Amino acid sequence: MRARWISLTILLLTLQCGEGPSQPRSRTPSSLEELHSSLLLIDAHNDLPSYTVRGVDVGKPRNEGHTDLPRLRQGGVDAVFFSAYVARGYVGKNQAAHRLLEMIDAIRTDIVERYPNDFVLALTADDIQRAHREGKIAALIGIEGGHAIEDSLRILRCAYALGARYMTLTHANTNNWADSSGDLDDPTVKHHGGLTPFGEEVVREMNRLGMIVDVSHVSDQTFWDVLRVSRAPVIASHSSCRAISHIARNLSDEMIRALAQKGGVICINFGCEFVSQASADASPYFNPKLAKQLRPGERPQVPRARLEDVVAHIERVVKVAGIEAVGIGSDFDGVECTPIGLDDVSKFPALTEALLARGYRRDQIAQIYGGNLLRVMRAVEAVARQLRSGR
Repeated sequence: MRARWISLTILLLTLQCGEGPSQPRSRTPSSLEELHSSLLLIDAHNDLPSYTVRGVDVGKPRNEGHTDLPRLRQGGVDAVFFSAYVARGYVGKNQAAHRLLEMIDAIRTDIVERYPNDFVLALTADDIQRAHREGKIAALIGIEGGHAIEDSLRILRCAYALGARYMTLTHANTNNWADSSGDLDDPTVKHHGGLTPFGEEVVREMNRLGMIVDVSHVSDQTFWDVLRVSRAPVIASHSSCRAISHIARNLSDEMIRALAQKGGVICINFGCEFVSQASADASPYFNPKLAKQLRPGERPQVPRARLEDVVAHIERVVKVAGIEAVGIGSDFDGVECTPIGLDDVSKFPALTEALLARGYRRDQIAQIYGGNLLRVMRAVEAVARQLRSGR
C-alpha cells in the first residue's frame, strides 16, 4: 500500500508540470487528497430534494441513497445543482407549478437555510467561486421538467426570481411545447416534431433571463431546434454518450459536437444504464423489448457499471469535441444503480484518481469538474445582459 501511494505521488507531481495553469510549485498538492480538495467540483444534477421535500435531513448520514452533507464533504463537492423535479403526474392534477414551488422551497429551506454554515444559495458563477473561497457548498436550483411552468412565461420568470438557473425542457414526458425522448414510441402521445412556436418563446425568454437551457431528456429534434433558437450556450445536465450506451437519453457524437460548437457542455450521468450498454440492455426502462417480456411487478437486477465506464464517457467527449465540452452531472439520488467505485457523492476522489491515472493534468480535471460549466454560466449571464439592454 505504501508503494502504491509513493507511485501515485510521483504521478501527481509529474502531471503538475504539464502545460496550462497550475498552482505555484511551493503549493503543489503532493497527495490525491490535497489535489482533489484543491479542485472546484460542480455536480450539475442531483435529486436529493426529492427526499428532503419528504422530510429527509440532509445533515444526517443516511444508510440509503447517495447524498447527505457528511458525504458531500467527504467527496469534496463544492457546488451542486439540486433538481427541482416535478413528476409528470402533477400535470394531470393541475398542480405542476404548485409542486415546483414545493421543490424550490425544499432546496432553499431544507438544505440551505437549515445548514447555513455549510450551504449558500448561489445564483451566478461568481457566487459559486465565492462559496468555494468561504469553504461552503454552493447550492443551485435546476428545474427538471418543463411542464412545471404550466405553459406560462410568468411562472418561468417567477421560478428564475426564486433562484432557478436552468430548466430541463422536458422530463420523460412530452409536454405541450417540446418533445421528450422518453415517449416517442407511445402512439397515444401527441408529438410536435421538436419545439412548438411557444417552445421557441420559452427558450428565448430563458436566454433573456439568464437561465441555462438544458437538453437532457429532450428528443433529438427538440435538441436541434434548441440549438437553432438559443442565443446562449446550452447544456445537457445529466446525459452520457450514445456511442457507448445506445439509449435515447444519451447524446450522439454529432449532437455532442454541435453542443460544443455552440459553447455548451455535456455533463456525464453516472447511472449504470447511461454508461454501460450491458446495464441498459438489462433494464426494462431502457429496453422496451425486455419490458414486454416481464411479468407484472417483475424487476430484473441490472448489472452494475464500473468507475472505468464513467471515465470512458469522459474520454469519448474529449475525443469527439474537446475537453471544453465535458462536465459532471451525476444524477445521484435520481438513479437506482450507480457504478462500482462511484457509489455515492463521497467517492468523487476515486474519479480524480482514475483521471490522473489516464494522464489528465490537474488543470484539465479542473475544467471537467467545474471550469467548463462556469464558462457556460458566464456566457449565459452575458447574453442575458445583452438582451436586456436591447442589443
